[in-house]
Amino acid sequence: MRLSTKGRYAVTAMMELALRSLDKPVTLDDIASTQGISSAYLEQLFRLLSKHQLVKGIRGPNGGYRLARSANDISIAQIIVAVDEKIDSTRCEGKANCQGGERCLTHELWEELSDRLFTFLDSVSLGYYINRPDTRSLIARSS
Repeated sequence: MRLSTKGRYAVTAMMELALRSLDKPVTLDDIASTQGISSAYLEQLFRLLSKHQLVKGIRGPNGGYRLARSANDISIAQIIVAVDEKIDSTRCEGKANCQGGERCLTHELWEELSDRLFTFLDSVSLGYYINRPDTRSLIARSS
């Protein structure tokens, strides 16, 4: 399984949002400058994240984005799925037509890996990750 830039950027942006939106909404420009992601790309991602009710936009002069629910209630898998990423290690995208229209010898292995990856990513919340000691020390260093 390869996680594309879209999935990685979405998770990174959501982590930044979870860390910074406690006091006030965070603008996409703030996330863009802190994380080195283009604002235009973030707009596309946040449209999808909003559609999946993971973030909510706040309009007005002090506007920006906030998490739509607690960081503990948003899993990494939900973020990845929201931006149309697939957590799939199979060659055939799970269709079991990997080898000349038939299931390949290792299909079940890759399918089980995909299931385990999804289960793992679904068990990790934003809240858990941003409260890890390593994450906290990184935040303190960059402040």
